[in-house]
Amino acid sequence: MANPDVKPPLPAYDIDVETLIIGAGACGMIAALAAHEAGQDVLVIEADVLPSGSTALSAGLIPAAGTRFQREAGIDDTPALFAADIQAKAHDENDPALVAALSGTSAQVIEWLADTHGLPFSVVTDFDYPGHSKRRMHGLPTRSGVELIDALRTRLETLEIPLICERRAVTLFADDAQITGAQLVLPDGSFETVGCGRIILACNGFGGNRDMVRTHMPQIETALWFGHDGNRGEAITWGEALDAKTQHLGAFQGHGNVAHPHGILITWATITQGGIQVNLEGHRFWNEAQGYSEAARAVLGQQDGVAWVIFDARIATIARQFEDFKNAESQGAVITAPDIEGLAKACALPLAALRQSLAVRPFEGPDAFGRHWDTAALQAPFCAVKVTGALFHTQGGLEVAPDSALVRRNDGSLFENLYAAGGAACGVSGSGDSGYLSGNGLLAAMVLGYIAGRG
Repeated sequence: MANPDVKPPLPAYDIDVETLIIGAGACGMIAALAAHEAGQDVLVIEADVLPSGSTALSAGLIPAAGTRFQREAGIDDTPALFAADIQAKAHDENDPALVAALSGTSAQVIEWLADTHGLPFSVVTDFDYPGHSKRRMHGLPTRSGVELIDALRTRLETLEIPLICERRAVTLFADDAQITGAQLVLPDGSFETVGCGRIILACNGFGGNRDMVRTHMPQIETALWFGHDGNRGEAITWGEALDAKTQHLGAFQGHGNVAHPHGILITWATITQGGIQVNLEGHRFWNEAQGYSEAARAVLGQQDGVAWVIFDARIATIARQFEDFKNAESQGAVITAPDIEGLAKACALPLAALRQSLAVRPFEGPDAFGRHWDTAALQAPFCAVKVTGALFHTQGGLEVAPDSALVRRNDGSLFENLYAAGGAACGVSGSGDSGYLSGNGLLAAMVLGYIAGRG
């Protein structure tokens, strides 16, 4: 495959469209729906055989504040409170205007997807996500990113919005002011060109490019890559060639609760509802309440880069609303035991250390790791999953204007027709991994995709 490149405009292109969207994950397809609604001639291209992207590997949960779904569930939430939560988790490292745009538009987009496009959203109401002061995670019935992708693709098909797969963009054609088109490579290695009035980069980040990961986030380079292999950093490469401004390229979302060796995401509800993580010696090693992104480095720092997440049957019942957890059970990743002795034997953990880890549970004030407890103590029967740390997706990217998603140049000016959204744009997770608030990735994909699509 040719390397991402930028070349001067061509005198003519094989086809011409008003809006060309590169990438058919949730971001690209939402952008397509918004552009189509605005009356634009749209073409979406996707490198894979079928749309999937990182969205399909997620739980498909989107945070939004002030939706009617929250009100119906008795949840009183506001964009201002959501913005404060985002900034608190990211240590105020985000652009306040971008945070305001994402938090302030989130409810509008969720209700638009529900009312105009029929996506049956509901709010997760039976557990809290770290850093969110309100329950604001919206998902489809199976709580699966695959269901979200399939629902969006169905809408594109129904509206007859062109989506062409097995086309990877390798070259942008541009002059000083505008992007005029792109060159695509076909499965047989041949090329075709598309001229466009504007272009939206919805091709996510660079987590699948190990060289870029090693350069920008060496602390996670050895982690399991749990994102989409197509995330190779084209948006960053094109942007740098065009003198676009990038920001927070060291930011990423990790996850420290991926079943090993099964490679299945284990919901963080196993922790937030009162579970713990222990190393191969049976000892807890950090404050699990900090968040699942930070957990990736914490777990990778243990012997063999693995740990055990310990929870109970009550928590397993909550976790079964997620398709991934049910898959983990069916594949034997979830171990159950009637008592602590049986759990220690099944997991090959020292009994005394495991007993101590499960017993250290103050209900007033923080424990030795700084974790505050407000959930029921774990009770037999117990459950456990061996887990490792993973890199899910990068959070830094091209800097965009919050009200338009137009890409910003290094001199502060904006491109006339180059947009970036989702993982191609800088998100709102600060500069590292600890700033990631649950759902930040799909929040940026959904809202920036919507803003860019409307143009």
